[in-house]
Amino acid sequence: MAIRGRARRAMVAVLTAAGVTGAAQAQAPDPGWRSFVSVSPVFEEADLDRGGDFSVGGAILRAGASRGFGADHRAGVTLNYDYFDYSFGNPAAFGGVAPWDKLQRYGISLPSTFALRDGWRLGITPSFDRFEERGAKSSDALAWGGTFAAVKRFADGNVVGLGLAAFNRIEETSVAPFLVVDWRFGRSSRLINPLAAGPTGPAGLQLDYLFDNGWTVGVGAAWRRIRYRLSEGGPVPNGVGEISGAPVFLRASREFVGIYTLNLYAGAVAAGALRVEDPRGNLLREDEFDLAPFAGVNVTVRF
Repeated sequence: MAIRGRARRAMVAVLTAAGVTGAAQAQAPDPGWRSFVSVSPVFEEADLDRGGDFSVGGAILRAGASRGFGADHRAGVTLNYDYFDYSFGNPAAFGGVAPWDKLQRYGISLPSTFALRDGWRLGITPSFDRFEERGAKSSDALAWGGTFAAVKRFADGNVVGLGLAAFNRIEETSVAPFLVVDWRFGRSSRLINPLAAGPTGPAGLQLDYLFDNGWTVGVGAAWRRIRYRLSEGGPVPNGVGEISGAPVFLRASREFVGIYTLNLYAGAVAAGALRVEDPRGNLLREDEFDLAPFAGVNVTVRF
């Protein structure tokens, strides 16, 4: 059905919110403060492959600030909050019982960049998060780790580099490489990272084209995998819930008066899945999605 897998839009909203900082890895630090606020409301529903359905509504919020310290260092802080309210209808793969209901993320990351010689820069971003269902034991919901990237800025302003993301994420440790890129092909085309690498997965890639009317249109892809500690009073007490998928998307963006940015997204998610594990991270139940269409909106304000 066309509706199938639409709940994966929540993942795309995560992409739009995280995208505020994704391209910043390629920027050289400068004096003064920069700050931003990003809001992505989410209202979703989906059919499950093995029977049943669910809907979800919520919001994703990001806010942050950074400051340049001379020509060789920039440091800042980003605050993350996500809220999703799920409603399940007869999910057969989960025994007809809702595996979770209200999911939240509270987090903070501390991005920092350092200039080296010959155009090289180092980026380090430690982060600390809680991913939990309402009623979960917060001390068991922690995810922590960081990313490290080394990038080269060429004389024409193009940037390319490699990074590594390593996180301890609720009964598992993950290590993943990612590509850092901000590369222009002529005056109007640009290949960038649409989002920052973090505890939900490595960064993706997006190819943009800038039109004369100020709109930018791009096509991109990424992989997201988010894990939550489940409620102590739920069907799997203190278990682990996981949401994953690979969004492939079109994005149309425009900046207004140099402060506001509007991002419109549409595309499809491949390999979407919901998963429930026991408290030690062993798989109990899982259901998947077919290739599914999605749409999303994000508004960002920069100061």
